[in-house]
Amino acid sequence: MARIDSAVSSSQVYADGESSSARYTRTLSGARSALFTLLIAIALVFTVEVIVRWSWPDTVAYFADPMRPAWTTVAVFFLAMLGVDALFGREHKAALLIAPLAVVPAFISQQKQVFLSDPLYPTDFLFGRQIMELMPVLVKDRPWTAVGVVAGLIAAIVVGALLLRFAWQNFPKLTRRERLMRIAFALPLLVAFWNIMDYNQFSWIRDRLRVIPIMWDQTENYRHNGFALAFAINLPMANVNAPAGYMADAIDRIPVKPLPAGTTHRGKPDVIVLMSESFWDPTRLPKVKLTPDPMPTIRELQGGNVFSPEFGGMTANVEFEALTGFSNAFLPYGSIPYQQYIRNPIPSLATFFRGEGYVSRAIHPFQGWFWNRTAVYKAFGFDMFRSEENMPAMQKRGIFASDESLTKEIIRQADEVEDPFFFFAVTLQGHGPYEANRYAKNTIKVEGDLPEADRQVLATYAQGVKEADDSLKMLMDWAKERDRETIIVLFGDHLPPLNTVYSSTGYMKGITAERKGPKDQMKAEHETPLVVWSNKTGPKKNIGTISPAFLSYQILKQAGYEHPYYTGFLGKVYDHYRVLDRYMLIRKNGKDVADWLRQPKVPASLRDYRFLQHDMMFGKRYSTERFFKSHAELYSAGL
Repeated sequence: MARIDSAVSSSQVYADGESSSARYTRTLSGARSALFTLLIAIALVFTVEVIVRWSWPDTVAYFADPMRPAWTTVAVFFLAMLGVDALFGREHKAALLIAPLAVVPAFISQQKQVFLSDPLYPTDFLFGRQIMELMPVLVKDRPWTAVGVVAGLIAAIVVGALLLRFAWQNFPKLTRRERLMRIAFALPLLVAFWNIMDYNQFSWIRDRLRVIPIMWDQTENYRHNGFALAFAINLPMANVNAPAGYMADAIDRIPVKPLPAGTTHRGKPDVIVLMSESFWDPTRLPKVKLTPDPMPTIRELQGGNVFSPEFGGMTANVEFEALTGFSNAFLPYGSIPYQQYIRNPIPSLATFFRGEGYVSRAIHPFQGWFWNRTAVYKAFGFDMFRSEENMPAMQKRGIFASDESLTKEIIRQADEVEDPFFFFAVTLQGHGPYEANRYAKNTIKVEGDLPEADRQVLATYAQGVKEADDSLKMLMDWAKERDRETIIVLFGDHLPPLNTVYSSTGYMKGITAERKGPKDQMKAEHETPLVVWSNKTGPKKNIGTISPAFLSYQILKQAGYEHPYYTGFLGKVYDHYRVLDRYMLIRKNGKDVADWLRQPKVPASLRDYRFLQHDMMFGKRYSTERFFKSHAELYSAGL
């Protein structure tokens, strides 16, 4: 019996020893697995930053700087991989899923910075359909790049599928206990981190982690925080908080300019506003000579410039300012009002003119869904939007409708309308890229020391400028024969994406414009020509450089109208400021004020400007009856 007890006792000691050894082995294996996941996270974050920054030294500096959140980003990726591994029950499978989701947007961001100077924002995915629609012209411009991208995508998909299959068959399985432990560790930390990422709220923990939202300067935001965290910070962009002090009393205290008693107009002039795609004066480029002048008509009539808030694209943001009299400077950087914020009726020039008995029509020779224009124009109060779907077939120049055919269509529609009309037309021919073979013959000679590729791009662009100029002359010749006063306004939405033409000529350091800098540099990189002309009084001169938001003031003044907001309130702001950009104000006297939005105190007129814009776009609309009565009457009548 004693021998049996002794044997049992020895067996129990052996079993306990084996259990302890197994636990030690499992712990060591788990630690090795976690360490390997951490190394993957470090490698992935480093790869993403190298792609976005396109610089090894900058990436190393990002990791080496204790004041920047490189290691916070690594920790987030590490926790995410632990959590995803737990969900799938396999070690390191998360890396095969998360890596493409991080690397592909990083590559897209790097390419976007090359062509448009801005990094990738979450809102960019709202107009993925637009990008796909423009893909044919992009492929035509860079066919071998397109082939490489497609081949790379196919290869990546095949390799990814094979790796996932290999992982499912060979990567170690996680026990139920291991999966629960990973979830219990990673999920609460990820949720807590997400809850402190709203840039509208200060967070002491976020500050300690060196994550600093720099919403007024997205270039610095991405440089400091890194791509992944800056992208995450921008996710709440659609949530626009009310500015401090916004309330009914604040709106009531804004004075309304009284309209002159018994206001009369010199008839009711017809108004045609042309926003010309990528229209700019290429003769401003140094070291080159264009013969003949591609824009003689516009040069003779030009009364000033528009200071575009964009460069090379984002037409809808310029259009938003021109039609509403509101400013992008008061919205989150990188936002696109047409895509994100225009969900309800918004006062615009269309509602004003309709209130005056006008036919109010938008015209654009492309598809109505592009930039969400069908819905936006309805919200703006246009009674009709004539787009590619419901217009006669347009003659093409390259793959885009020509300015000449659009002009003929504007004239055709105008001749059919008996009532006074307001037409807002957006051209398309000037859209880039400017492939060498777009036109059968370029009639503008380019002279100067330029690489041949740049010479061809500039020649194509200059030909488009010439044809835009010819089309304006056609429209003016038609208007000169009309009895009713006809006002024509033309402006460019932004500088064209001429790529290395800018750097080759020395016009800009890089191939895209800067977002902020000295006044002269900003004007050079953001000014587009502005023409305000009447068939009765000729061109309006000495307008200077103005923001698109002040175009409504110029248009109504030229037409002889007064309005409590567009001429009254905006007129008061215009008395002091000409350019309202998020980084710079330009006063009436030409002096600039840099980083004005970051000053402790904003001028009262600009504070009220922001109140009115927020009130009508996001707020309680306290100002509707006092400032936008025609808008209120239009929509109360169900129009």
